[in-house]
Amino acid sequence: MNIQDIPYIIYAEETPNPSSVKFVANKLLLVSGASAEYLSPSETIDAPIAQKLFQFPFVKRVFIQSNYITITKQDALEWEEIRDELRVFITEYLNKGNSIINKLPEQKVAKDSSFKETVSINTQHTAPGNDVENKIIEVLEQYIRPAVEQDGGLITFKELKDGVVTVQMRGSCSGCPSSTMTLKAGIEALLKRLLPDDVKEVVSEAV
Repeated sequence: MNIQDIPYIIYAEETPNPSSVKFVANKLLLVSGASAEYLSPSETIDAPIAQKLFQFPFVKRVFIQSNYITITKQDALEWEEIRDELRVFITEYLNKGNSIINKLPEQKVAKDSSFKETVSINTQHTAPGNDVENKIIEVLEQYIRPAVEQDGGLITFKELKDGVVTVQMRGSCSGCPSSTMTLKAGIEALLKRLLPDDVKEVVSEAV
């Protein structure tokens, strides 16, 4: 059977952010290395599925990557009230053959090792500038990014300046109460241990 003939199956997965749930598909939604985040309906002109999701009044943020959609809700409702409704909607939407994203948004994207893979998919990466930055990116890609993506988020390196590493966090990581702890106890501690002469602090920049 051709993979295109296999129907979409969607299941919901909790994330460390109580406001976000990861809706995982059994097939890719975007090509490898691509991602898209939408913070308001006005940004979704080229993303039909995000446009439809924002028609639910409780949807606050939509992040799409690989085989999942991370949805961040408004605080007024609990996930128990809306999770199944969203899961059914996404499943039916995809199985009707509707478009997911027609064109990726032009975002302020940090630099990472996927630069060569994603530059042709409409992103604005800047190639890594030096050996220290390359090492930081390598550490993020190898040790941090897989775990963050597992939780429905994305972390990318932006810059190193005067010993301060700036990263950008999207999806479930954005606004997550535990993200500061993750940043300091996990990412900062690891980079300071591996690059003690180059890294003094790690901060997150809002996207």
